[in-house]
Amino acid sequence: MAVIVAFRGSAKSTMISLSYPIWAVLSGKCKFVLILSQNQDQAKQILRNIRIELESNEMLIGDFGSFNSRKGNLGTSSILFPKLGAKIMAASSEQSIRGMRHKEFRPDLIICDDIEDLNSVRNKESRDKTYGWLTGEVIPAGDENTKVIIIGNLLHEDSTLMRLKKDIEDKRMSGIYREYPLVDGNGNCLWPGKFPDQKAIDSAKSRVGSDQAWSREFLLTILPDSDRVIQRSWIKTYNGIPDPRSGYRFTAIGVDLAISQKDTADYTAIVVAHVYSYEEDLKVYIESYPVNERLTALQAQDKIIAIAGRLLNSGYTPHIFVEEVGYQGAMIEMLKNRGFKAEGFKVHGQDKRARLSMVSALVQSGKVLFPDEGAGILTGQLVNFGIEKHDDLADAFSIVLTEIQKRVKRPVTGVLIAG
Repeated sequence: MAVIVAFRGSAKSTMISLSYPIWAVLSGKCKFVLILSQNQDQAKQILRNIRIELESNEMLIGDFGSFNSRKGNLGTSSILFPKLGAKIMAASSEQSIRGMRHKEFRPDLIICDDIEDLNSVRNKESRDKTYGWLTGEVIPAGDENTKVIIIGNLLHEDSTLMRLKKDIEDKRMSGIYREYPLVDGNGNCLWPGKFPDQKAIDSAKSRVGSDQAWSREFLLTILPDSDRVIQRSWIKTYNGIPDPRSGYRFTAIGVDLAISQKDTADYTAIVVAHVYSYEEDLKVYIESYPVNERLTALQAQDKIIAIAGRLLNSGYTPHIFVEEVGYQGAMIEMLKNRGFKAEGFKVHGQDKRARLSMVSALVQSGKVLFPDEGAGILTGQLVNFGIEKHDDLADAFSIVLTEIQKRVKRPVTGVLIAG
């Protein structure tokens, strides 16, 4: 597999989706080339470009003869090469490709060209859908010798191409990842023929207009969004929580309840944070794999009790904070009756964005640490707050941090005063 991220207008589609499939078939390297794009219109346009090249390129015709001698060979969804026993087919992510074959051949070259756009990467559910389709249906459509090439622009730090990059770097998937920005970190232009000097680069930038769009799509760098409550660069990680016998104060459990089981409903979110030391030395360790599930009231109750019981058995002192709205007050009373320290968290008319903003300084200062693994959904909701469809983990996180802020000052006596 090759994953290639290149700047907009870099001719990656011309090279990979036009020239390469023609070469692969005419050289006899491949029998079944499958080209995939985001929608059917894009797929048809890719195939149309190949068909035009085959019909009008005099050098190809001179070497290989006419390609339209047999009616039906050059169709709207596929191109047949009867003499070579080969086929080029274009499809979209809207179509099922499971079990697709040409004669006895499964796809031996799969090319994915711009299978995402800015709209499709806006929320996590769409990103999950694209990544799941690629890894669960597209890649398995080939055989052990199939070559897979995926090309596109940098659209989001959690896009499918960025996930594949991490999969390859972490050796969960074999392949190579390559980035080709218009201008590299040393100021060298990748395409001096088209952009011979700084004036030409500046002219291209002025046509784009937006600094963020230029940085993202031409320099392959995502600039911080001034509207973001939490910036990606603020996220700091740890690889081990200290022993609770050394500097430990208490553990906060933030709960944002939701009991609807509908596919469109919110999730019940539970975030656990371990608090160590005081004031300037304060460190808050967020536990890995926070709860983010659709649960009934009884399932949520059992989940909270199980988490609190595990923490007590491990030497921690859990304090549970449940957003107190409507029926959720009954959950708080139930937890108290079971002997747990539990309190209601009152929103006092503040919206979710305001609550997250009030605790953002703890993240920015590095006092809040996230696990190396197991917090991707949480940090994704924090960094993309206001964009993601669901923000339940972000809300549970703000509950935890708000309550911790109330308790982080050093007592005069040096003795922890129970909350």
